[in-house]
Amino acid sequence: QEQLVESGGGLVQPGGSLTLSCVASGFTLDDYSIGWFRQAPGKEREFVAGISWSGFSTLYASSVKGRFTISRDNTKNTLYLQMNNLKPEDTAVYYCAASGDSVELLSSKQWGDFVGRGQGTQVTVSS
Repeated sequence: QEQLVESGGGLVQPGGSLTLSCVASGFTLDDYSIGWFRQAPGKEREFVAGISWSGFSTLYASSVKGRFTISRDNTKNTLYLQMNNLKPEDTAVYYCAASGDSVELLSSKQWGDFVGRGQGTQVTVSS
């Protein structure tokens, strides 16, 4: 069974940094585009960043561009999200998800249509 497990969340002060990881089991990530998504309390889940199967193509939401960096290590079957200069509005549960579609389509896919979906890791940005 395809499974993704996120880790690395926590409490950080504004301006701080965190690195999230997403490890796959039951399938190999190198066949898929992968994305990070987040959901804040009372809000819908939103696309944060995506990366192609090769790692050569990346996309970011405008709210995180220049602060977040998505990367992958297919030898470790792992996805990363480096988050710098964190803001209180970045507070959310962060999820990773894999898709056989191109990275450009990740932001518009229905959550239930992803091949693998994680359970999320909480990121709280507060002083």
